[in-house]
Amino acid sequence: MVPTTEPVITAVAGQPNLLLGAYDLATLDYRADEYFVAGTATSYAPEATAEYTTRIVVLRPIDEAAWNGTAIVEWLNVSGGIDAPAVWFMAHREIARAGYAYVVVSAQRVGVEGGPSLAGGMSLKDQNPQRYSELNHPGDNFAFDIFTQVGRAVRDGVIDGLTPEFVLAAGESQSATFLTTYVNDVDPAAAVYDGFLIHSRFGSAAPLDGTSLLDETGAFHTVAVPFRDDLRVPVLTVITETDVLGARLLGYVHARRPDTEHLRVWEIPGSAHADNYTIKVGFIDNGAAPLDQIVAAYAPTNDLMGQQLPHFINFAPQHHYVLQAAIAGLHDWVRTGRPAPSAPGIDTTDADPPAIVVDANGLATGGVRTPWVDVPTAQTSGASADENVLLAIFGSGEPFDAAALATLYPGGQADYLQRFTTALDQAIAAGFVLAADRAEILELAAATFPTAD
Repeated sequence: MVPTTEPVITAVAGQPNLLLGAYDLATLDYRADEYFVAGTATSYAPEATAEYTTRIVVLRPIDEAAWNGTAIVEWLNVSGGIDAPAVWFMAHREIARAGYAYVVVSAQRVGVEGGPSLAGGMSLKDQNPQRYSELNHPGDNFAFDIFTQVGRAVRDGVIDGLTPEFVLAAGESQSATFLTTYVNDVDPAAAVYDGFLIHSRFGSAAPLDGTSLLDETGAFHTVAVPFRDDLRVPVLTVITETDVLGARLLGYVHARRPDTEHLRVWEIPGSAHADNYTIKVGFIDNGAAPLDQIVAAYAPTNDLMGQQLPHFINFAPQHHYVLQAAIAGLHDWVRTGRPAPSAPGIDTTDADPPAIVVDANGLATGGVRTPWVDVPTAQTSGASADENVLLAIFGSGEPFDAAALATLYPGGQADYLQRFTTALDQAIAAGFVLAADRAEILELAAATFPTAD
């Protein structure tokens, strides 16, 4: 591959177009600064060069003393036709609490110029053509090198005065599929990032030639791509129950491999690729939202973006909390050399196609155990009755009725909370939930336990 020159990075005044939530970022004691990044990128397949100008946004503590010295670089997700900071959105409470610098990258063409998506066009140029008129993205086959160049610039301290000790990469869903290819095919030579958080990938991986992942005729959709044997740096992958079997996509079950020196895979039973946190809770969750508002946002609903599903979407909280623990676990692994904990995979049958093995409560067995599946008040799943990909990724959920709850917890709420607390403490001790979230989780559990009217 032909080496490229260092990009030119220019600060851009004003408010960046970036969907972070309904709260003021300052309530997290963070600020956002936007930069344009211009350079020449090289593609891998076919090998070619092209000029590009994209944007990044740096989210960092207002108080510079609160920065922990590590930068996380997220490959923005474009499946919905808009640059979405999916990992930040799901785990921003831990990111801000721990004081990371967080750099989001418009790595793919759709986010900048528009193109195929699941939910219409909201590219940067669609939203604000005047602000983003000078951006130019030559195609997703150049995205890998663009991501390398941004990571190297972050590492070299040329962005926003940052001089990080460690630089981590992160991406969710479509971005995770691209990062899988990046880890397997680009990272061995690029050697820019100290660790990778790959969140909610399926079984295949993005092709190097920039073919859209929304092209369902692409042959790559049928090819399982495990992580390479000789990973250079730690890779922690968080897989939801939806991802294991796949939602009209090749499931991760086909790309499974045992943990290695540099690989940890956390599969979360009872979770979905997206859930109530994705569409409701995360928008208001700045750590100061009243408990009743958080409880209301977690309430079961079958209304998904104006469409009525035949069941509730997944409303279990564990996905968000486990992802926060994954960020802390990866950072600790990179910083100290102490590997993140291992977990078994979600149990699946040997049938073709495989199925999820469930317990007497209808919840998946195996995987990362949390109190929401070991001491449940509802049956939550990664599966959905809807065949539309966008809707299918939200899984399903069904609260237990009064009779089932009485059987499970004859002592009522007190019985439930005692058992929930024990299971929570076990999850914390195992490293799959953070101790910093314990009090909040217990408050939420108490407030959401169904009571007779």
